Amino acid sequence: MTSPVSSPAASAVLSPSARIRHAARARLLASGYSALTMDELAHELGMSKKTLYCHFRSKDELIEAIIEEIGQAIRDRMDAVLTDPKLNFTQKLCALVEVVGSNLALASPAMLHDLQRFAPQLYRKIDDLRQRNVPYVFGRLIRAGLAEGKVRPEIDPAFAVEFWLQAIRGLIHPDVLERTELTPRQTLERAIHLFFDGLLSPAGRIDYDKHIASREKYPPL
Repeated sequence: MTSPVSSPAASAVLSPSARIRHAARARLLASGYSALTMDELAHELGMSKKTLYCHFRSKDELIEAIIEEIGQAIRDRMDAVLTDPKLNFTQKLCALVEVVGSNLALASPAMLHDLQRFAPQLYRKIDDLRQRNVPYVFGRLIRAGLAEGKVRPEIDPAFAVEFWLQAIRGLIHPDVLERTELTPRQTLERAIHLFFDGLLSPAGRIDYDKHIASREKYPPL
């Protein structure tokens, strides 16, 4: 969920619609859905509410556009990792964890709980994106691992992907995060460790352990 704009000066070159999404995303991540108001957003952007509503008919339509934008950005970054011929299976796995983890780090349990409570239809939108992206990404990753001999040959990719999808859907649920007292990123990293511990072949485990150990020496992918 990282923002493509890093400063007010840079945001000034965006289109009005992009400026609105950028400002609303920052407020959503910082304060949650219920604290985000179109009045305050219009004031921050120096535009009238009428102009704001010309671009987005409601707060929910605006948040839905932000969710779609974030989902597409993550999908694009994942595609770049999966199609990089210079990366082997282990490097792709670790790079994908970094892509997802860096975005989950911005989604606090409180923000997710707020969205689930006050805008369940938008919370479901996030889940819909997850259901589309997880099979697409992890299915390709597991098949690549099988081809390289880094995933156990008896593993059924379709079952493994469905298992991972259902596991991550349950673990990132706001109520579960509250019980475990973990952030979404911490949850992802622990789940990945447990999940792939059962999938990796002996060669895959050696390669994975070596790569994790080297991360202290080299910058993350």
